[in-house]
Amino acid sequence: MARCSPFTALLETLFLTPLYGIIGLISLSLSEYIIVVSGRELQARLMGHDIYRATEFDLLPLNPNVSAHNPPHAVEAHLLALVRSHLYGGNFLFSYTWDLTRRLQAQSEKHENEAGKSLWEVADDRFFWNRFIQTRLIDLGTSDRNKDYGSYILPILFGTFDLRPVFLHGRHMQLCLISRRSRFRAGTRYFRRGIDRDGHVANFNETEQILLLEGQPAPGTLGSSEDKYTKLSFVQIRGSVPVFWSEINTLRYKPDLQIMDLPDTASAMRSHLTEQVEIYGEEALVNLVNHTGYEKPVKDAYERYVALLDLPKVRYEYFDFHNECREMRWDRISLLIDKVMEDLERHSYFSSNPNDPTSANFQKGVVRTNCMDNLDRTNVVQASLARWTLNRQLRELGILSPEGSIDDFEAVSKDFREMWADHADAIAKAYGGSGALKSDFTRTNKRTRKGLIEDGFKSTTRYLKNNFFDGAKQDGFDLVTGVWIPRKSPSSSLFLISDTRPLITRSMPAIASFSLFMICAGLTLPRSSDYSLFYYFMLWLTLFSMAFAFIIIHGIDYVAWPRLNPLTDIIYYNGPGFRSAHHGKGLKGKKDMGPKRARWLASGRLRNGPEEVELGPFKKRVD
Repeated sequence: MARCSPFTALLETLFLTPLYGIIGLISLSLSEYIIVVSGRELQARLMGHDIYRATEFDLLPLNPNVSAHNPPHAVEAHLLALVRSHLYGGNFLFSYTWDLTRRLQAQSEKHENEAGKSLWEVADDRFFWNRFIQTRLIDLGTSDRNKDYGSYILPILFGTFDLRPVFLHGRHMQLCLISRRSRFRAGTRYFRRGIDRDGHVANFNETEQILLLEGQPAPGTLGSSEDKYTKLSFVQIRGSVPVFWSEINTLRYKPDLQIMDLPDTASAMRSHLTEQVEIYGEEALVNLVNHTGYEKPVKDAYERYVALLDLPKVRYEYFDFHNECREMRWDRISLLIDKVMEDLERHSYFSSNPNDPTSANFQKGVVRTNCMDNLDRTNVVQASLARWTLNRQLRELGILSPEGSIDDFEAVSKDFREMWADHADAIAKAYGGSGALKSDFTRTNKRTRKGLIEDGFKSTTRYLKNNFFDGAKQDGFDLVTGVWIPRKSPSSSLFLISDTRPLITRSMPAIASFSLFMICAGLTLPRSSDYSLFYYFMLWLTLFSMAFAFIIIHGIDYVAWPRLNPLTDIIYYNGPGFRSAHHGKGLKGKKDMGPKRARWLASGRLRNGPEEVELGPFKKRVD
């Protein structure tokens, strides 16, 4: 291995301490940093392969004059905090010997052509989460001179993994659930919606349910762990409605809904759906968005463009989830299963028997499910489709009778429900900020009043996080996935750590807080005279009311927006399309949407003039 680079020298010293993998190299304002896994937790052993979750991380600067724990500049400290927050806020999985990023069928189809290749060379680019920060090592590892660098490249999956033993009718099995989150258009609930011009959608997840049936290795084999299993796999996907749309936070519980009717919408949706057909085969689009009220414009836009494109191998199916399942009639999800049953039967599932390689069966299509967030309703439906398919697999294996179901076996049913509920919670926390709603149904097969109360608490948590914390979280996504690249000058990024809002805007929360304190003091502190407090309370109530009203009227100014890639073009979009309201923009509302009004949101761009690349209603920042 070459000894001339500081990277090589640093690696040689690192081997003196526990090191479980290199996530990649990230370049910030003052230094490049090697991100390493310094702690791991064994999740399970799948077909003889250990699956780990990264639990501890270290950032090691290549610049000897920079400390990662005590950075010399506030901007560098802020960027390091974003990286650490992203690493510790995600669920990152890896294996040294098995490709977590690809479903079993994809591995089987290309097995013969991938002999001798490293995991990073065959990983699915969509789910290779650290692909961007591994770019330097990949460039080095692909050259004949520095092939040794390739051994340091460890693909990381952002997703979920669960494996549970199952014993049914004398047969030992393992049930596994893996979700894979796409690194494209990644982010948080309200700051990443819809589609981009490249056809990538927000909150895209591939979910694979694997059933492993233990048996004897095939005659003549060495009896490896993989050889003793009959493998069955069923894959589903979810993703945001593939049109240009967004929800604009205004501090109100329900954001302003916005549909951007752009000339690129049809081509972007075509790119997205065509890619899914090329990867998975036929596609059944299951849409759970409400057909009335607030969500209706999203449903209408989706259906309009699906009908316009009329793509082969793509079939659209609408299910009015809230209407059909109202009054906690969750059993009526069976109506949707009836609607897509022909698709499920035709798509089938992947299966492979080591004793009879010629009997392999392949999944020929996929169900793509979405609601508004692709979280709660989507979780319930995907779990129901997975249960239906698991029953079908067990019946065709002869383990269940033709009319049997895993619901007849409480231990198996409980494991299945808990796996899907945990999976739903993890996806919801990553995107929405709290555990999944309606998870009581997934866990117990029943909707309960206790579950409704828990959902109220989760909804409140989501509101607080989505309005006041998700901006920094989105910045972490953009920094680690390469959507925003820092300049090598921290002074050009001071907008990241400064509040450029007008003084009156910044002062209102303090005025409201102090006024509320004075009101409470007047109510609780002992009185020193009999003088009436009427005018005292009138003064502070008036100040509090004025400050609170100002905050609500200018709600957009108090949302914690992303700073690396400001959403100014979306917030103040005034082109063709639909917008439910113009709350939070001041007394002038819709009229007050010019560049002066939004100047503080884009202060970093206006002052420093970084290059920007147009991406439909979005701009990719490349400082």
